[in-house]
Amino acid sequence: MQQRIRQLSLTILLALCAVGAHAMNPNAQAELDAAFKEVGTALQSGPAPITLTDQAILKLPKGYGFVPNPTATRLMRALGNHADERLLGLVLPLDNAQWMVVVKYEKSGYIKDDDAREWNADDLYKSLLEGTEAGNEARKQAGITEIELTGWVEKPAYDATTHRMVWSIGVKDKGVADNAPGVNYNTYVLGREGYISMNMITDQSLVAQYKPATHELLAALEFNGGKGYADFNASTDKIAEYGLAALITGVAAKKLGMFALMAAFFAKFFKAILLAGAGVLYGIKKWFGRDKES
Repeated sequence: MQQRIRQLSLTILLALCAVGAHAMNPNAQAELDAAFKEVGTALQSGPAPITLTDQAILKLPKGYGFVPNPTATRLMRALGNHADERLLGLVLPLDNAQWMVVVKYEKSGYIKDDDAREWNADDLYKSLLEGTEAGNEARKQAGITEIELTGWVEKPAYDATTHRMVWSIGVKDKGVADNAPGVNYNTYVLGREGYISMNMITDQSLVAQYKPATHELLAALEFNGGKGYADFNASTDKIAEYGLAALITGVAAKKLGMFALMAAFFAKFFKAILLAGAGVLYGIKKWFGRDKES
């Protein structure tokens, strides 16, 4: 079964590369192909406990796959995104290629959440616009299509009980009419020493359908003993130099400029992927069905 799951993921991801080939220059496309092939061998399938550094455990549910480093870093860079030690891995669905979740840990220190009661969505959006334009300069140098924001899909919201923040923004290729822009569905969970982000990349028309998967992953995330937000000790712990709003307006703004590329990439080729792979997926579903019966 493990081998079949890997073959499934590889088949779908390679279809994504093949359909999207004309969006990148030859060298960038070759590296993307190689990165996706590596995903097929590195993928860890759920249910399984995934260790997220010394901070938390992600109880990966059945039906999901986790791509650890260094494969996750290679794939992110192949997609034109900055990746560093904060990247912990990627979560993929095992039955379609319609979304991806990027998991990161930022050792920022304890983030005070008082400003969540006062932030203004319009001001936050202006900062995201600036970050996206900064990211476009790096995109041009890499030979990758520039992107632009299309507006809020879900305005920033913070739950002070669970210490989780959610916000979502639409993106598309710059200057090109697009009826199916991409989306970053961003979630953050605050801890004692920093925060874990699990950000979904998908098509805007599909975000309502698939964002429950992100919330399922959030519910499956548990900080280790002593690492939770409530474990903060004011006399000993480091306090972050910024508040919660800065995860959008400051810290996240520049990162979104690069990170949003995947949303535009996925959105641009979703329909073609689904049409081209419909027969393959139908055969795979029948294959899994027989295995379950046996």
